[in-house]
Amino acid sequence: MRYLFCTAALVLCASAANGQQPGQPSRLPPPPAAVPECVATAAVTPVVGAGDVLCITRNGAIARALAANPQLAIAGAQTQQARARKVEGDALPDPGFSAEWDGSRGPFGTGGTSTAAYGALLTIPFFDKFRLNRQIGTAGVHSSESDSVQVHQTIADATSQTYDSLLAGLRHRNDLRESDSLARDFQTKTQARFDAGTAARLDVVNAQVAVAQAQNSLLANGRDIANARASLNRLIGRPLGSTVQAADTLGTPATLPPLEALEAAALKNRPELVSLGQQQAGAHATTALAREFWLPDFTVGLSKDYEADPTPGLLTTAISFPIPIFYMNHAKGEIAESKFHEDELSATYRDTQAAVGQDVRVTYATAATALEQAVFIRDQLLPAARTAYGIAAASYALGGLSALDVNQAYTALVSAESQYTDALAAANSARADLERAVATPLATFGTGASQ
Repeated sequence: MRYLFCTAALVLCASAANGQQPGQPSRLPPPPAAVPECVATAAVTPVVGAGDVLCITRNGAIARALAANPQLAIAGAQTQQARARKVEGDALPDPGFSAEWDGSRGPFGTGGTSTAAYGALLTIPFFDKFRLNRQIGTAGVHSSESDSVQVHQTIADATSQTYDSLLAGLRHRNDLRESDSLARDFQTKTQARFDAGTAARLDVVNAQVAVAQAQNSLLANGRDIANARASLNRLIGRPLGSTVQAADTLGTPATLPPLEALEAAALKNRPELVSLGQQQAGAHATTALAREFWLPDFTVGLSKDYEADPTPGLLTTAISFPIPIFYMNHAKGEIAESKFHEDELSATYRDTQAAVGQDVRVTYATAATALEQAVFIRDQLLPAARTAYGIAAASYALGGLSALDVNQAYTALVSAESQYTDALAAANSARADLERAVATPLATFGTGASQ
């Protein structure tokens, strides 16, 4: 009668396994979803809890990183330096003042003088040089601003990926706790069968090993979570040992926009290309300025001799310019240097264009593959592993399968859950890296909802 009951139970389990086809939801109850440690009240504004505990969303972490990271202060200071250089290049030269005392018995006319002459002098460069210097300075400012934008995007990408690593660690912890619970349940069943004389001592030892492995994995996971929190604290400008909790969960990202649209946006918006374009404009103005070396400078002055000259004063005007007898020295010197710098920037721009296109294609392929893997594991591998373990555990409880079969099913389930968490983290990180490569939020392309 006992064997007949076991056979019927095995038949029922086999029927359930055959009915569970890939892509269909598992008939076994799903594992408990990862519960966030905190819930933020806004998408961007972080919520600070009691003490030194910070509850923060992904957008909140990025916002804090962009406000507190010292690399952004460096980029901002460099932009201000570029603005100062623009003012220097566009400034009018300071006028000069002179005073002369002749026939004096003491310094500066203290002993009486025969003449006392005073004058003021202003030299004005050729007017077109102001225009070109202004263009050079403006191009430098815009190039520095583009470099600052690139630093912003790099910090945002690093913060998003670090936040994903924290979410992955927290999800791994939930998976490992579930695995520990299953291992302990199996140990209890094995011990009961051993006490009843239907299981070998080796099965009990193997069950104890599974529990110990789960505990060891939890210890390693605690280290990973601590490292992820320290990295996130550094990025958002908090003490490394502070406690930071994630308000988001690790989910499947939305579908990707078409590659062609992303590549076009990257070629238009990538700060490297924008910066090189501004550098080209500045180099072109520099070449034009070098070719104007022979244009005249104008001098305007006013002088007055209070001792010998009763007139109101004398106005002095002058013009000065070099005679380009040795023009080839200039043509092969500063003019040629500036022209070759333009050629260098043009070649660099073409090479950077190709690099940007390749970057978009590589990151797109990575993000698409990671998303496909996450969806496949969620819809195919994980349900199958859960079903297999459910069948093995039920059969073992009825005395059908061996402990080795249950251990194999348990190992496959733990591996599938770990792969799914890693795939989710990889898909979200790859999406953030793709957004960095495109230099445009992917949400602006009208992507679909999360899968």
